[in-house]
Amino acid sequence: MQVIRFIKHIVSGPWRVRLAFPKRSLQAIEAAIADSEASHLGEIRFVVECALEISELLQGVTPRERALEVFSQCRIWDTENNSGVLIYLLFADHDVEIVADRGIHARVGEAVWAGVCRQMEAQFRAGRFESGVIEGIAHITTQLQQHFPAFDNENPNEIANAPLVL
Repeated sequence: MQVIRFIKHIVSGPWRVRLAFPKRSLQAIEAAIADSEASHLGEIRFVVECALEISELLQGVTPRERALEVFSQCRIWDTENNSGVLIYLLFADHDVEIVADRGIHARVGEAVWAGVCRQMEAQFRAGRFESGVIEGIAHITTQLQQHFPAFDNENPNEIANAPLVL
């Protein structure tokens, strides 16, 4: 286990997430997701987790492993078109992971998702958390519009749009 990572997780309290994502930012992100989902049949969920538990750090849980767990716990895989997308931010690591359901992932591929993650992480390093997330949502929206365009009357909201803070 890396000592620096362990320390980052220990000192990262919920207050750090609240500073980076105040209520108005979370509302702006929720609105961006709602606007996005009006234009395609995909579902986007943004989850930010402050830090991992000590037991998870000792086990060496990676941000990707945790993102897959959150994807399952939030049931993002449970959409009509298999077009759910999780944007997961492990705040202590400033690591973004995108986990996409098999329907959209098969059409987009890992390289595109990795590129979106790196762009978001660059924004976060510059302290632009809200705009980084909204920019990431815009990139994901482009993919979902291309592969799962919305039809006039067939666009139910299957997953909550509100960001989830763990």
